[in-house]
Amino acid sequence: MTLPRLTFVLGGARSGKSAYAESLLAGSSHRAYIATAQAFDQEMAARIAQHRLDRGEDWRTIDAPIDLCAAIGSLDGAAALLDCVTVWIGNLMHEERDVSAEIDNLVDYLAAAPGPLVVVSNEVGLGIVPDNAMARRFRDFAGRLNQKLAAIAPRVVLVTAGIPQILKDE
Repeated sequence: MTLPRLTFVLGGARSGKSAYAESLLAGSSHRAYIATAQAFDQEMAARIAQHRLDRGEDWRTIDAPIDLCAAIGSLDGAAALLDCVTVWIGNLMHEERDVSAEIDNLVDYLAAAPGPLVVVSNEVGLGIVPDNAMARRFRDFAGRLNQKLAAIAPRVVLVTAGIPQILKDE
Protein backbone atom coordinates (compact mmCIF):
# COMPACT_ATOMS: atom_id res chain seq x y z
CA MET A 1 0.00 0.00 0.00
CA THR A 2 1.38 3.41 -0.99
CA LEU A 3 1.40 5.85 1.87
CA PRO A 4 -0.25 9.24 1.44
CA ARG A 5 1.46 12.39 2.65
CA LEU A 6 -0.22 12.00 6.07
CA THR A 7 -1.68 8.89 7.69
CA PHE A 8 -3.41 9.29 11.04
CA VAL A 9 -3.57 6.15 13.21
CA LEU A 10 -5.54 6.13 16.43
CA GLY A 11 -6.73 3.59 18.96
CA GLY A 12 -6.95 2.83 22.64
CA ALA A 13 -4.14 1.88 25.00
CA ARG A 14 -2.42 -1.35 23.90
CA SER A 15 -4.70 -1.54 20.85
CA GLY A 16 -1.83 -2.30 18.47
CA LYS A 17 -1.81 1.16 16.90
CA SER A 18 1.96 1.72 17.22
CA ALA A 19 2.82 -1.70 15.82
CA TYR A 20 0.46 -1.09 12.91
CA ALA A 21 1.95 2.37 12.31
CA GLU A 22 5.47 0.91 12.33
CA SER A 23 4.41 -1.75 9.82
CA LEU A 24 3.32 0.97 7.40
CA LEU A 25 6.93 2.14 7.14
CA ALA A 26 8.48 -1.35 7.05
CA GLY A 27 9.49 -1.02 3.40
CA SER A 28 11.18 2.36 3.80
CA SER A 29 14.94 2.27 3.84
CA HIS A 30 15.21 5.87 5.08
CA ARG A 31 12.83 6.24 8.04
CA ALA A 32 12.64 8.14 11.29
CA TYR A 33 10.77 7.67 14.56
CA ILE A 34 9.75 10.91 16.27
CA ALA A 35 9.34 9.98 19.92
CA THR A 36 7.42 12.22 22.31
CA ALA A 37 7.80 10.20 25.53
CA GLN A 38 9.98 11.42 28.37
CA ALA A 39 11.43 9.24 31.11
CA PHE A 40 10.13 10.87 34.27
CA ASP A 41 10.66 7.65 36.24
CA GLN A 42 12.45 4.29 35.98
CA GLU A 43 9.40 2.42 34.70
CA MET A 44 9.02 4.87 31.80
CA ALA A 45 12.75 4.74 31.08
CA ALA A 46 12.46 0.96 30.80
CA ARG A 47 9.46 1.27 28.46
CA ILE A 48 11.34 3.70 26.21
CA ALA A 49 14.40 1.43 26.13
CA GLN A 50 12.22 -1.57 25.25
CA HIS A 51 10.49 0.35 22.45
CA ARG A 52 13.86 1.28 20.94
CA LEU A 53 15.05 -2.31 21.20
CA ASP A 54 11.85 -3.63 19.61
CA ARG A 55 12.10 -1.15 16.71
CA GLY A 56 15.65 -2.11 15.90
CA GLU A 57 18.57 -0.06 14.73
CA ASP A 58 17.25 0.76 11.26
CA TRP A 59 15.09 3.58 12.63
CA ARG A 60 16.58 7.04 13.19
CA THR A 61 15.08 8.19 16.50
CA ILE A 62 14.33 11.87 17.04
CA ASP A 63 13.37 12.73 20.62
CA ALA A 64 10.84 15.56 20.46
CA PRO A 65 8.80 15.91 23.62
CA ILE A 66 7.72 19.49 22.80
CA ASP A 67 8.83 20.88 19.41
CA LEU A 68 7.26 18.54 16.89
CA CYS A 69 7.42 21.01 14.01
CA ALA A 70 11.21 21.27 14.31
CA ALA A 71 11.51 17.48 14.47
CA ILE A 72 9.36 17.05 11.36
CA GLY A 73 11.31 19.80 9.62
CA SER A 74 14.56 17.92 10.25
CA LEU A 75 13.49 14.77 8.38
CA ASP A 76 15.32 15.51 5.10
CA GLY A 77 12.89 13.44 3.04
CA ALA A 78 12.73 10.47 5.42
CA ALA A 79 9.44 8.69 5.92
CA ALA A 80 8.52 9.19 9.57
CA LEU A 81 6.38 7.92 12.39
CA LEU A 82 5.31 10.38 15.08
CA ASP A 83 4.36 8.45 18.23
CA CYS A 84 2.38 9.87 19.89
CA VAL A 85 0.53 13.18 19.97
CA THR A 86 -1.41 12.41 23.15
CA VAL A 87 1.84 11.98 25.08
CA TRP A 88 2.90 15.29 23.50
CA ILE A 89 -0.26 16.95 24.88
CA GLY A 90 0.65 15.68 28.35
CA ASN A 91 4.15 17.13 27.92
CA LEU A 92 2.68 20.50 26.94
CA MET A 93 0.38 20.48 29.95
CA HIS A 94 3.30 19.53 32.22
CA GLU A 95 5.30 22.47 30.84
CA GLU A 96 2.24 24.75 31.27
CA ARG A 97 2.23 25.67 27.57
CA ASP A 98 -0.72 27.10 25.65
CA VAL A 99 -1.95 23.71 24.46
CA SER A 100 -4.64 25.06 22.13
CA ALA A 101 -2.14 27.30 20.36
CA GLU A 102 0.42 24.48 20.11
CA ILE A 103 -2.24 22.16 18.64
CA ASP A 104 -3.24 24.75 16.04
CA ASN A 105 0.41 25.35 15.14
CA LEU A 106 1.06 21.61 14.70
CA VAL A 107 -2.07 21.05 12.60
CA ASP A 108 -1.20 24.03 10.36
CA TYR A 109 2.33 22.69 9.96
CA LEU A 110 1.17 19.15 9.17
CA ALA A 111 -1.35 20.41 6.62
CA ALA A 112 1.57 21.62 4.48
CA ALA A 113 4.34 19.21 5.50
CA PRO A 114 5.71 16.77 2.93
CA GLY A 115 5.40 13.10 3.73
CA PRO A 116 5.02 10.34 4.14
CA LEU A 117 4.29 10.88 7.79
CA VAL A 118 2.34 8.53 10.06
CA VAL A 119 0.93 10.17 13.20
CA VAL A 120 -0.25 8.06 16.15
CA SER A 121 -2.74 9.14 18.79
CA ASN A 122 -4.79 7.61 21.57
CA GLU A 123 -8.56 7.66 21.29
CA VAL A 124 -9.37 8.75 24.82
CA GLY A 125 -13.00 9.74 24.38
CA LEU A 126 -14.61 6.31 24.52
CA GLY A 127 -14.60 5.93 28.30
CA ILE A 128 -16.25 7.63 31.22
CA VAL A 129 -15.91 11.34 31.89
CA PRO A 130 -12.76 11.80 34.03
CA ASP A 131 -13.32 12.75 37.65
CA ASN A 132 -10.97 15.74 37.77
CA ALA A 133 -10.53 18.97 35.84
CA MET A 134 -6.99 18.29 34.61
CA ALA A 135 -7.91 14.88 33.18
CA ARG A 136 -11.00 16.38 31.53
CA ARG A 137 -8.85 19.13 29.98
CA PHE A 138 -6.43 16.48 28.67
CA ARG A 139 -9.28 14.43 27.21
CA ASP A 140 -10.76 17.52 25.58
CA PHE A 141 -7.42 18.59 24.06
CA ALA A 142 -6.84 15.08 22.72
CA GLY A 143 -10.32 14.87 21.23
CA ARG A 144 -9.99 18.24 19.52
CA LEU A 145 -6.54 17.38 18.14
CA ASN A 146 -7.78 14.01 16.88
CA GLN A 147 -10.65 15.70 15.04
CA LYS A 148 -8.31 18.24 13.45
CA LEU A 149 -5.80 15.59 12.38
CA ALA A 150 -8.55 13.39 10.92
CA ALA A 151 -9.82 16.37 8.93
CA ILE A 152 -6.45 17.03 7.22
CA ALA A 153 -5.17 13.46 6.84
CA PRO A 154 -5.93 11.71 3.55
CA ARG A 155 -5.92 8.37 5.40
CA VAL A 156 -7.31 7.72 8.91
CA VAL A 157 -7.10 4.29 10.54
CA LEU A 158 -8.63 3.15 13.83
CA VAL A 159 -6.90 0.15 15.41
CA THR A 160 -8.96 -1.99 17.77
CA ALA A 161 -7.62 -5.23 19.29
CA GLY A 162 -4.83 -5.20 16.71
CA ILE A 163 -7.22 -4.92 13.77
CA PRO A 164 -6.84 -1.82 11.59
CA GLN A 165 -10.08 -0.31 10.28
CA ILE A 166 -9.74 2.33 7.58
CA LEU A 167 -12.08 5.19 8.43
CA LYS A 168 -10.99 7.51 5.62
CA ASP A 169 -8.96 6.93 2.46
CA GLU A 170 -8.92 9.76 -0.07
